[in-house]
Amino acid sequence: MNDELLGFIKSLQSEKKHDSIGEEATKMKFILNALSHLGWNPFNLDEVYPEQDVGGGKVDYALRHKNKNKVFIEAKKVGEPLEKHQEQLLNYSFKFGVKISILTNGITWWFYLPLHEGDWEQRRFYTIEIYDQDAEDITNKFIDFLSKENVISGKAITNSESIYKSKQRDDLIKGTLPKAWVKLVKEPDELLVDLISETTEKLCGFKPEDKEVKKFISRELIKKIDISKPEPAKISPVKPILVKPEPAKSIGLKKKYSGKAIQSFTLKGNKYEVKSWIELLRMICKNMATNHKDNFELVLKLTGRKRPYFSKQSNEIRKPKKIEGTDIYFETNLSATMIVRISQRVISLFGYKPEDLSIETE
Repeated sequence: MNDELLGFIKSLQSEKKHDSIGEEATKMKFILNALSHLGWNPFNLDEVYPEQDVGGGKVDYALRHKNKNKVFIEAKKVGEPLEKHQEQLLNYSFKFGVKISILTNGITWWFYLPLHEGDWEQRRFYTIEIYDQDAEDITNKFIDFLSKENVISGKAITNSESIYKSKQRDDLIKGTLPKAWVKLVKEPDELLVDLISETTEKLCGFKPEDKEVKKFISRELIKKIDISKPEPAKISPVKPILVKPEPAKSIGLKKKYSGKAIQSFTLKGNKYEVKSWIELLRMICKNMATNHKDNFELVLKLTGRKRPYFSKQSNEIRKPKKIEGTDIYFETNLSATMIVRISQRVISLFGYKPEDLSIETE
């Protein structure tokens, strides 16, 4: 662990407010500081070359070694959306054979493998969010992809390729699972037929013929589950919940959290100071695991549309972090809004009400 880099990241997270600074200030405060902690000398043009000419344009920084461009970095001011800038950066990177490129506004860092196949979004293999992610995770990923030692040795490429291939694998599996399900329903495997037959016999005492089971699967399951046209979610009527007005700086649970920095949260009258949204979810989970040890594994039931939020297998989660005192991992690659929603779902498992959790931001 790079303690100086970790300290730098934590200092940014504690300050939180940087919205008013311009592009040049963003470069000095965020980019150049980060590079110096990663072993690069911002004052040595042989290592960090500003305003690199790329033929018809310029890239803010080229990280170099032995007169070769290793990494391109394009910087924008804090808060500026990055989407409209990625195509130009990646075109320049592709043209000059640069294997890693980065687009950042200081708070958000998008990492790309420009020479790979696919559209620009597919070539983006990792995202760092300074305010929302754990400081140690951010530090480790910066070192993996951007430290001078790893860039020069080629290990940065190896680390990046590993993440990229894992993402490709996940995307391929997501796209294939519905097809596999349809195939299984249309052409039932003997194990599935046997399982349904045995379960039917246990329930009613009679074992159906295989052809009856297959006919049931093809008629009922295909009719009820249309992969290409999912049914709209059915919303059950609920009783309105009366929530007391919150202080001026306290955000209601139904409001949006994007772009806001968390300061603290209160659970059942107990207040906790936190420095990031991930820390909110971590402390909620730790609290529930401590106070509901016997049935804390209920959190394993909480899943998203594409993957679980909690698992005992770290490889089932995109960015896992272990919950203290347990063998369960939770997802950290989440937006602030999703973190709040999951936190609400977690406490509800153990009998807490929505109004038992309140969140204060700056």
